[in-house]
Amino acid sequence: MTEIRVAHHELKPLMMAAMATLEPARRQEILDGKGAIAVIYPDIGEPYRSIFSKIIEGIQEQVKTPISTYPVGPNSNVVDLNAQLNRGGVKVVIALGRQGLKVASGLAPEIAVVVGGVLSVPENESRNLTGISLTPDPALLFSLLKKLLPSIKRVTVIYDPQHSDWLIKLAREAAKVQGLELIAREAHDLASAAHLYDAVFASADSRQDAIWLPQDSTTVDDETILPLVLKESWSKGLPVFSSSFLHVKKGVMFALYPNNLGLGRDLASSALGALSGDLRKRGVSPLREVLTAVNLRTASHIGLNLDYQQQRSFDFVFPEP
Repeated sequence: MTEIRVAHHELKPLMMAAMATLEPARRQEILDGKGAIAVIYPDIGEPYRSIFSKIIEGIQEQVKTPISTYPVGPNSNVVDLNAQLNRGGVKVVIALGRQGLKVASGLAPEIAVVVGGVLSVPENESRNLTGISLTPDPALLFSLLKKLLPSIKRVTVIYDPQHSDWLIKLAREAAKVQGLELIAREAHDLASAAHLYDAVFASADSRQDAIWLPQDSTTVDDETILPLVLKESWSKGLPVFSSSFLHVKKGVMFALYPNNLGLGRDLASSALGALSGDLRKRGVSPLREVLTAVNLRTASHIGLNLDYQQQRSFDFVFPEP
């Protein structure tokens, strides 16, 4: 895994630089976690509860002192929550999930918000927030693609600009770095997405082309689009990779998915940066704390035979040994 992971805490140098300008007593107070940081997260059942618990564990591990956590639901009283946060001296809130983000929008303006555990944030909202998406960074996806299949020259992605425009902007730059041509096609509903996939498969060259399935509910759904893509990719031996772990079990060659503990640590680093007054990094970043999954049967079908050492570099191998 070390070959595709990025070192933890990109924000840490910025955070420490900002803290160096503070009074020693204030700097120590921040390092002691007294500033204080709180987490709000959806009051929800499994399997999502375990995911949020692991993210919170990573936050706690990085902050190194006890933090307050507040489960929230659709009927949560934001006025009461504001009062609780005020009594606790909370300066920064890490808001997890859609529900956490929704509640955080009603918090007092002096409380900084770091968002995590969501796939995307509307651009008009993200300008005033700091956070990390659950969407894997295209740079990591393309890097692994080229490592596994160096002959690939083009990557096609079909996306809804309303959901994924921010991601495609990042993907264009990431593709250039890897020497890839990114062919991005817009679709605004499943019917138009299906037509575009048909056209892609009709003209694709399995030696040079690959298809990327983003986490975009308009253009990639499990009922119609995924079976179509899997059937055609198998028939033509065309590599397909994804931003969703579940797709690997269904036949996609490989995917990246969240390392929830690592995500928690990075969210905590962002929160500590906000606590120190470092507000230079605005907006929601893609996920760089990732795990990898591979489908050996699919890889073998397209001519990619991974040896035992290569298989061990993945966090999840399907079919399981």
